Amino acid sequence: MAHSVVIIGSGFGGIGMAIRLREAGVHDVVILERADGLGGTWRDNTYPGAACDVPSHLYSFSFERKTDWTRRFPPQPEILDYLWHCARKYGLVGRIRFGTEVTEARFDEDAALWRVSTTTGELDARVLVSACGQLNRPALPPIEGRESFAGASFHSSRWDHGTDLRGKRVAVVGTGASAIQIVPEIATEAAELRLFQRSAPYVIEKPDRPYRAWEKAVLRTVPGAYALSRARIYAMFESRALGFVKYPKLMGLMEKGFRKHLEEQVADPALRDRLVPGYRMGCKRILLSDTYYPALNRPNVRLVTDPIERVTPSGVATAGEHHDVDVIVYATGFRSTDFLSPMKIVGRDGRELNEAWRDGAQAHLGITVSGFPNLFLLYGPYTNLGHNSIIYMLESQFRYVLGCVEALRRHGLDWIDVKPDVQDAFTREMRERMRTTVWEAGCQSWYMTEDGRVVNNWPGFTFAYRNATRRPDPRHFTARRATAR
Repeated sequence: MAHSVVIIGSGFGGIGMAIRLREAGVHDVVILERADGLGGTWRDNTYPGAACDVPSHLYSFSFERKTDWTRRFPPQPEILDYLWHCARKYGLVGRIRFGTEVTEARFDEDAALWRVSTTTGELDARVLVSACGQLNRPALPPIEGRESFAGASFHSSRWDHGTDLRGKRVAVVGTGASAIQIVPEIATEAAELRLFQRSAPYVIEKPDRPYRAWEKAVLRTVPGAYALSRARIYAMFESRALGFVKYPKLMGLMEKGFRKHLEEQVADPALRDRLVPGYRMGCKRILLSDTYYPALNRPNVRLVTDPIERVTPSGVATAGEHHDVDVIVYATGFRSTDFLSPMKIVGRDGRELNEAWRDGAQAHLGITVSGFPNLFLLYGPYTNLGHNSIIYMLESQFRYVLGCVEALRRHGLDWIDVKPDVQDAFTREMRERMRTTVWEAGCQSWYMTEDGRVVNNWPGFTFAYRNATRRPDPRHFTARRATAR
C-alpha cells in the first residue's frame, strides 16, 4: 500500500511540512530520517557556542509560537527542544522512521508512484518531499596530508565531545559562521589556539541578551504582543534586502557599523588590518558576534593568514612555518549546492536528477523539477537568504506543496509535472536578477557552484517569494488523470 506522502528529513522543513499536511487532512505521512533523532542541522551542530543568528521570535513557526525563549537569539539546545516539542504536540514522532537513509527514489510512471529504497527496506509514495536542506553535508578541505594527522580531528558539525580541549594546542581551520561561535568558547580552555583564516568575514554586533521574566510574561499574556514582536523583527531584517538584492552600494552603511565594531574590539592595528575583508560586505554571509574579536585579543590565540600547504602527523604547515597542534577542528562549512546528493533520484524516462542538474541545480520556485512528477523540494535552489529567516521561506513552500497535493486529490490526478519551459523561464529570471545582487560582487562563497554561479539564494524580498508561491498555477504543469491508467 503506497503512502500518501513520504518526507525525507526531519529538520524544520520536514517537521513543518508534516504538520501542515496532517492539518489539511493528509494523515498517511511518513518521515524518513537517516539519523537516530530529529532536528536536522540543529541536531548535528552541537559544537560549543552553537546558536542561531536570526532572532528567536522569527526563527520559529508562525503557527506554533513560543513565548518563553530564554534569549533574543536562540541557542542550539533550545531550538532542538522546540522541534521535539512540535513533533510531539502534533503526533509526528511515531511517523518518523529513524536510522533510515534513502539511497534511491525512482518514479514508476505506470503506477504513478515513487519507489523509495532505503537502508532499512522499500516503500512507495504518491508524493515525495525532500526536506534535506542545504547545510547537512560537511565539506572537508582537500588539504594534502589531512588523513595523516595523528591527533584528534573532526568537522565542526560532527563535534567530538569525547575530546578534552583543556590544556591542548588546538587548530581551527576556517572563519565562517561556526568558527566565530566556537573560537570564543574553546579559547578559554585551550593552552594555545591557532585560527587559520583564508579570507576575513564581516562580523557585526549581535544584540543578544536573555529575555527578562516580565518580557516573557507580556509575550505570554498580552494579546498581540508576540505577533507585534515578530512583525517588528521581520520588517527590520527585510529592509536589508534593499542592500543585498537591489542596491548593493547601500551595504556601505552596514560596513561603517562593521568597522566601528572592529575598532572598538580590536586595539592592535596590525591584527585589525588582517580582519578587514577584501570584498564587498554581503557577498559572503555576514556574521554576528560580540565575543569573536575579543577572543582574538587573548594571548593564547593567534590568527594565521598564511595559506595552509599541508597537514602533517603533528600539525599544520604553512609557508615557512610548522604549527604543532594536538587537535584540529575543521570549521569549513558544507557542500551546500549538492542539494539531494548522494541520493539517486530517477524521474520520467529514466532521467537522473544528477544528470538533469549537471549545469547547476534548477527547480521552479525552488520547489518542483521538470521530469520528476510529484517530487517537491523544500529549501531547494534559489530559496536561501542573506537577510531574513529561512522559516518564513519554508512556510511559503509548505503552502505551495499543499496546494499541489490538494490539486492531485481534488482533480483525481495521478501526477503533476512542471513544464520544462516554465522551469527554464524561472531559471533565466533568477540568473538575470542575480547579476545585480551583492552575491555576485566578486567573491567566492558557499552560495556558488564550482563554476561561480549563485544557485542557493533568492534574489528578492521574502514577501515577493510568498506571493509567488501563494498557490500553484495549473498552467505551469502537465498532468495525468487517474482514469488514464
